Amino acid sequence: MSEPDLTQPHTSPRPKGVRLGIIGTGWIGLTRARTAAADGRVTELHLADLKRETVLLAAAETNAASYRCDYTELLDADAVDALIVSTAPEDTHYPIARDCLAAGKHVLLEKPMALTLDEADDLIEVAGATGATFSIGYSQRFQPKFAFVKEQFDRGALGQPTSILISHDIDLALWWLHPRRPARIYAQSANGIMLERHAQPDCAWIMITMDDGTVVTIGADWSLPTESPGYSSVLAEVVGTAGGVFVDESHRDLLLTTAQGGIVRPLSTMPGEPVGSVYRGPMEAETRHFIECIAFGRLPVVTARQARLVMEVTLAADLSAARNEPVSLGALVSGRAETDEAAI
Repeated sequence: MSEPDLTQPHTSPRPKGVRLGIIGTGWIGLTRARTAAADGRVTELHLADLKRETVLLAAAETNAASYRCDYTELLDADAVDALIVSTAPEDTHYPIARDCLAAGKHVLLEKPMALTLDEADDLIEVAGATGATFSIGYSQRFQPKFAFVKEQFDRGALGQPTSILISHDIDLALWWLHPRRPARIYAQSANGIMLERHAQPDCAWIMITMDDGTVVTIGADWSLPTESPGYSSVLAEVVGTAGGVFVDESHRDLLLTTAQGGIVRPLSTMPGEPVGSVYRGPMEAETRHFIECIAFGRLPVVTARQARLVMEVTLAADLSAARNEPVSLGALVSGRAETDEAAI
């Protein structure tokens, strides 16, 4: 094998500068804005939020090129190249993302991508028509431990999968098992403090049978006591015919106890948080990945169709819990879970 000619110029593609806009500058949006402001590939950072004080503070911290309360001002052809949509509540995701995609902007949209499958399909269609890069914020794919599990599946180290037990994350299990697809879902839910606060169960146990017979059991929602910042943790047991992987991302490896605050688990929020000069958690890596995709013209790790499949499983699980019976994945009508009032 010949030695490389080091006298020749390096020919790897050079990234283009990215003019990036972020819509929604609350907790998640500000986290992404901080990452973007520190990324040399972002030539301009523009922020938008309905709350003027919120966006003003975010712009001051990140030295943004501009800020505004009306996100539609970022949809002009010469405004930005890409947009991150980090708005709340969740029913704002679809209309704002659709406006951005229809304007030809590349979009990273926080999950869920929509509230119905019809809306999800519309977003995918609009992105395809404009040629926009469209990705959904499933940041746990950027945790090294979970990427390691995916690598073991891809290289065949685990043999044929037989079962997965995981807390919190539907997307991770479906990502690990791709291209296998879910075929049947059975779910049971339990209500507690989250019902009154957010109209959500405290926990929903979902059993998914994949089309090859692999069984996945997921403890979704998975609310934890308030002393645990982030209200969530991820534990996973992944077993195949030739091996298994066991992952503990419960943040129990770091505890802080003080007389004033009691016991807390620092660094345990799902997106992560800055610690001095470093960042602990996956959201920084995910944000940089989106910027990299736009700068180099690469495909994102999370595709819109993968996010739609997670939606389909979630809707089927809601239907299963309401009916108290298993549901085939195709038992959805017009993008919504078909409700049977007699069974609820």
